[in-house]
Amino acid sequence: MRKKIIAGNWKMNMTPTEARDLLELLKPSLDTKDVDILFCVPAIDLLIAKELLAGTGIEVGAQNMYFEEKGAYTGEISAEMLVDAGVSYVILGHSERRGYFKEDDEMINKKVCKAFESGIIPILCCGESMEQREEGITLEFIRDQIVKDLAGVTKDQVARMIIAYEPIWAIGTGKNATSDQAEEVCAAIRKEIARLYDDDTAQSVRIQYGGSVKSNNAPELFTKANIDGALVGGASLRSEFIQIVNSAKENS
Repeated sequence: MRKKIIAGNWKMNMTPTEARDLLELLKPSLDTKDVDILFCVPAIDLLIAKELLAGTGIEVGAQNMYFEEKGAYTGEISAEMLVDAGVSYVILGHSERRGYFKEDDEMINKKVCKAFESGIIPILCCGESMEQREEGITLEFIRDQIVKDLAGVTKDQVARMIIAYEPIWAIGTGKNATSDQAEEVCAAIRKEIARLYDDDTAQSVRIQYGGSVKSNNAPELFTKANIDGALVGGASLRSEFIQIVNSAKENS
């Protein structure tokens, strides 16, 4: 059985001082016995998060990285820098990166390949807009994202990665996909992985749901066969995150 993974995506929130206060509040109530726990924090918080979470089993992830090793790329952060900071995971292809910063599938694919090359596990995000859902092309659109973003990635690598289904219309809006809607897409992603690779690979990859995940909708989401956890935004910035983790434990 796939172990559920709950990842908090802090986005552009939390100064180092605030990060320390939040992690000191949360970590006594979090343990990784039955669920993997991860905080994806702003780059400025990576070192303080690693320090505070040392020995807890809770991992630290980055929210983005560039695919070049070094050079004149002002404002970017490299995989080598993340590895040296002790980072284990990195979010790639988040809709906010795709939308606000115009990252396309070709760039995301380069980042995914670089992450694997460097020993970092990518959390690859995919998801449709409300317009695409209303047009009835959700599954087709997401399959296309998966194919393009995983070009050149081996089945052994895919088996170790995380894929996060995040409908764009549910991110930061307070709206969320129903558990059945989320399960339909996560099942389709798994089926596409089986088509691209094989059934064993598809059964190994962990697929999260993200998009206004809260303590009140997490329990039902985690009962679904193809939902292996959550990528949590706003609720990861408060004690509600503990309830979400506990819901995953109860359905592990």
